[in-house]
Amino acid sequence: MQNAINWFEIPVADFDRAKEFYGTLFNAEIQVMPHPDMKYGMLPCDMEKGVGGGIVQGPGYEPSDKGSILYLNGGEDLDIPLSRVEAAGGKVVLPKTSIGPNGYIAHFMDSEGNRVALHSMK
Repeated sequence: MQNAINWFEIPVADFDRAKEFYGTLFNAEIQVMPHPDMKYGMLPCDMEKGVGGGIVQGPGYEPSDKGSILYLNGGEDLDIPLSRVEAAGGKVVLPKTSIGPNGYIAHFMDSEGNRVALHSMK
């Protein structure tokens, strides 16, 4: 086993709004994937070297600020994606916080009402 997580899906209520939010957060285009029963957008990832996932709008997918917290890759410097959260329509709820030798974390509410987090070493 390489990773405890091998895939994730972030529920969204408004696909286009969420696509714009996460596109702005990552400064990348969210790739829309065809699916017969839902709307699906892939977040940037390298599937050969790590974990990937996407945003999903469809039956059974309800945004929530409760439950598990997903830590997204904050890149080389957490300040960069964190600075985009509020401009994209989200809200920082835990500012950049040191976790000692394990780097930094921050939590935010996305445009859909999900509590999500970022992690980086700087």
